[in-house]
Amino acid sequence: MILSLEAVTGGYGEVDILNGIDLALEAGSILTVAGTNGAGKSTLAKAVVGLLPRVGGRIRLDGRDIVGLPAEERARAGIGYVPQVANVFPSLTIEENLAVVEGVADRRGRIGALLAMFPALAERRRFRAQSLSGGERQQLAFARALMTAPRVMVLDEPTAALAPSRVAESFERIATLARTGIAVLLIEQRARQALAISHRGAILDGGKVALAGPAADLLADETAARLFLGAG
Repeated sequence: MILSLEAVTGGYGEVDILNGIDLALEAGSILTVAGTNGAGKSTLAKAVVGLLPRVGGRIRLDGRDIVGLPAEERARAGIGYVPQVANVFPSLTIEENLAVVEGVADRRGRIGALLAMFPALAERRRFRAQSLSGGERQQLAFARALMTAPRVMVLDEPTAALAPSRVAESFERIATLARTGIAVLLIEQRARQALAISHRGAILDGGKVALAGPAADLLADETAARLFLGAG
C-alpha cells in the first residue's frame, strides 16, 4: 500500500471530527470517500496532507509514518492536494501559478509538460487565473498539484464548483491520473459517479468508516444507496 491510515483521529481544538479511520490506498488506484455533510470527509483530506491542527493514529506513506510532518514536507514526500476552494492564485497568470510551486527541479520543463496536458491552459498561459472559468480553474489546480510529480493525489470535492457539462470531463481526468500510476484519494459528494471510476470506496458517518469495500460492491449495496449515495 502506498498510503494507509490506521486509527486516525483528529479535529480542531479539543473536538474530534475523525474518530478512528482505517483506510488503505494502492498505487494507481482510486479510493472514493463519500458521506453526508459533516461526516468528516474534508477533515480527512486535511489530516492526510498535513493541514489538520491535531491528528492521532498513524498515516503511512510507503510505510513511513508522516503524522509529524508539516504540509510542505508531505508535499515533497509525494502527496499532492487539490482543495475544494482557494486552489489557485487569482491575481497570478497561469504560468505564474505553476512557477511559484516549490520543490521542482526542472521548473520550466515541468511547466511545459503540464501545459501540454491541458491545452486550454496552454492557450491562455499569460492570462490571470481570475479570468478563467470554473472548469479551467480546476484544470489549473490539478496542474499545480502535479508540478511536484506526486505519487498520491488528494482531491477534495473536485466537481463541486463545476457546471454539469464539465463533471464527466473531471471524472475522466481523475481516471487518467490513476492510469499513470498515481494513487487518488477522492473526496466527493457525487458519490455514484465517483465510485463508478473507483477501485474502492469508503463511506464516512460521524467521523468513522460506516461501509468500505470494492466500489462496485458499494454501488450495489442497498443500505449504502438508501442512506448515503443519493441519486448522483
